[in-house]
Amino acid sequence: MRLKLVALLSCVLLSLGFAQDSIKVGVISSFTGRFAEFGDQHKAGFQVALEEINANGGINGVPLELVIEDDTSDQKAALSSAEKLAQAGLPMVLGAYSSSITNPLAQYFTREQLPFVVFTSSADSITNPGSDWVYRINQPAATYAEILFDVFDYLRSEGQDINNVAVVHGNGTFENAVAIASQELALTRGYRIVELQSYDKGLTDFRPILNRFKSKNPDVILMVSYSEDAVAIVRQVKELGVAPKVMVGAAAGFALPSFIEGAQDAAEGVITATAWTAEVNYEGAQDLYERLVAAKGGEPSYHAAQAYAGLITAADVLRRSSDMSPESIRQA
Repeated sequence: MRLKLVALLSCVLLSLGFAQDSIKVGVISSFTGRFAEFGDQHKAGFQVALEEINANGGINGVPLELVIEDDTSDQKAALSSAEKLAQAGLPMVLGAYSSSITNPLAQYFTREQLPFVVFTSSADSITNPGSDWVYRINQPAATYAEILFDVFDYLRSEGQDINNVAVVHGNGTFENAVAIASQELALTRGYRIVELQSYDKGLTDFRPILNRFKSKNPDVILMVSYSEDAVAIVRQVKELGVAPKVMVGAAAGFALPSFIEGAQDAAEGVITATAWTAEVNYEGAQDLYERLVAAKGGEPSYHAAQAYAGLITAADVLRRSSDMSPESIRQA
C-alpha cells in the first residue's frame, strides 16, 4: 500500500516549484502488523530524508519520490510487494524491518538483478555470503552481541565477578543470529552459557524459563526480544525476584521508547545496544534528532535514523548513476 506520505510530499514539491516528473524509489517496511511500531519509526526517517534531499535539488535537479509498500509484517506480503515494485521498473528498492522478511527479499532482488539497500535488518545471513545486488548500510546482528560482551569485559576489568550467562531469545532470524553470536563470543572470551532458551512468537508467560534461570543463579541475563516480549520478560524477572548482576537486551524491543514506558521500573538498570541516539557526537546529530521528533510526533529510535541514512545513501547513489539502469546503480 502506498502511504499518504507520498501524496503529501508530492504536494510540498509542487509548491516549491519542482516539475511533476520525479525519480521513484521503492520502500518496503512494516506499517501494520506485529512490527508496525518499527515501520512508524521508518516513516519518520524517510520523511525527514526526502524533505532534505528534495530541498537540496533532488536527484540532479529532479525530485525524488517514494513508492512505499506495507509488508504487513508478513513474508509473503513482502514478496508480493517486491514483485510489484520490480514490475513497476523502479531503479532500486530499500527494505525492510524484520530479518525474516528481508532475507527472502534479498534473494528475490538478487534473482531480479535489482539493487536492494538493507538499512535496518541485521541478520548476518542477509549479506553472507553476499550478493552483487544487495547492500547493507547498518551493522549485522553479531555486532549487537559483541558490544554487550564488551560491557561484560569492562565490568570484569572493574573487578566485578561476571562469568555465567543465561540467554533467552525469540526464534526469529534476528534473535537466533544474536544468540548464535553470543554463544561464540562466550566461548572465545571466557564466559559460560548456563542456559540458552528460545521461545515461539506469541509467548506471554516467561515464568517457567525465568524460574530455571533463577535456579542457575546467572551473573547475566541476556535477552533478545521484540517490543511486547521485552516488556513482559523484564516485568516477570522483577516479579519472580530473579536477581542477576547485569541484565542486557540486544536492541530490537529494548531500544524503543515504548520499552521504558511499558516496563516502567522493571526497565531500571537494563543495558541495551543501539545504532544511534541523539547524544552521538556527530556533526548534525542534534539537528537530525529534532527533525525526527517533529516528523514522528514523539521520541525517535535508531530505526528512524537508519531509514534516514538509507534514503540519504540511496540519493547519493542515484546522483552518481550514469543512466539510472540497475547495472549503473550497482556500479555506483
